[in-house]
Amino acid sequence: MTYGGRQRRRLTATVTDLRVIRQQAMLISVELPGTPPGESDRSIDELARLTDTAGSDPVHLEIVRRPTPDAALFIGSGRADELAMLSQTLDVDVVVFDNDLTLAQQRNLQKKFHCDVVDRVGLILDIFAQHATSKESMLQVELALLRYTLPRLSGQGITLSRQAGRIGGRGPGEKKLETDRRRVQQRIARLSRELKELSGTRSTQRKSRRRSDLPLVALAGYTNAGKSTLLNRLTHSDVLTEDRLFSTLGSTVRRTDLAVGEPVLISDTVGFVRRLPHELIEAFRSTLEEILDADLIAHVVDASDPYAEDQIGAVREVLAEIDAHRIEELIVFNKTDEANPITVRRLLALYPESLSCSALKGTDTDHVAEVIVEHLRGAILELELFVPYDQPSLLAQIHRDSDVSDTQHGDEGTTVTTKIHASRATDYADLRTG
Repeated sequence: MTYGGRQRRRLTATVTDLRVIRQQAMLISVELPGTPPGESDRSIDELARLTDTAGSDPVHLEIVRRPTPDAALFIGSGRADELAMLSQTLDVDVVVFDNDLTLAQQRNLQKKFHCDVVDRVGLILDIFAQHATSKESMLQVELALLRYTLPRLSGQGITLSRQAGRIGGRGPGEKKLETDRRRVQQRIARLSRELKELSGTRSTQRKSRRRSDLPLVALAGYTNAGKSTLLNRLTHSDVLTEDRLFSTLGSTVRRTDLAVGEPVLISDTVGFVRRLPHELIEAFRSTLEEILDADLIAHVVDASDPYAEDQIGAVREVLAEIDAHRIEELIVFNKTDEANPITVRRLLALYPESLSCSALKGTDTDHVAEVIVEHLRGAILELELFVPYDQPSLLAQIHRDSDVSDTQHGDEGTTVTTKIHASRATDYADLRTG
């Protein structure tokens, strides 16, 4: 991978040279006062996996402890000089920070290290850009990149003084920087419109699925937890599975019979990560919101990962951000074939009613299917609700949360008959007519 468009000096391979030349990366994490014990180690370990996924080899990991970030160089001039010399010795091509950098800090650090410098957000956006294959995911990633780039636009020395007097500019007084920002804003608006149209198509598909009266199970979880492998095992499908982060960016829905005569829909979507950039959550909101239609969230967790508990917390944070925390959750600890049995027993004890399995080997996946069916049975309630005319937004919310089968308009309000998941029915307890 090439960050910031910089070409590595060793890229002299001919067309016949099939070897993949990877960049070498130095990873830096700044630990500030109040950081929980072990947090920096966990975070930089994950940064190393992200860097590897992006196509670079981490050759040095450094944790820098500071009372406050340095305004100019984030890690301070002395430490920057020290690490810059080390990076040259190691022939480093890119320096990746586990923190968010300002534009000025990034620019100053690049001058100091004489190579590209990116922060965690930029790294994750780069990975998403590499893995986006569908039209929707490519639009979502581009939108996230532009939202990340817009506040970081800067002039290039004297070019700031150039005027845009040609046709199409706002006038002779407009600077190039302003023109660049306006073009990015226009592109953001265009992408937002295109994604809104695709979101409308997705919404129509979701309504069609709801009308089918089939329960929906959403597979959610940390990236590379094995969601797609579990989907394949439960539905006998052949969805792409790879042992890498963010191999799935789109959403996939499959119909299967987990029990005789009881068809169910199972969906798989993009995986989560700690400190997932807000730009990505916003751009992928329409994809993530498919989880909101689920009757059950099967939260898949990699039991072999030493930071499994932290990952559960990270996933739940994103679910709360898209308002999916109200939906019933079933934790499934996956990859028991790789995990320490003692660790698996400890995790099962920490999270009552959770399950364990190996989706790859097929171990205990039948039991997972049985428990999913048990959760779905009786989870859908048929209710009759009365909504006063002075609360139209409430009626719209009912249509979003449930499958309305009948509507009757009276003198004082509207009576609707609807099928709704038990976890959401409590929100409308005051409206029930019987």
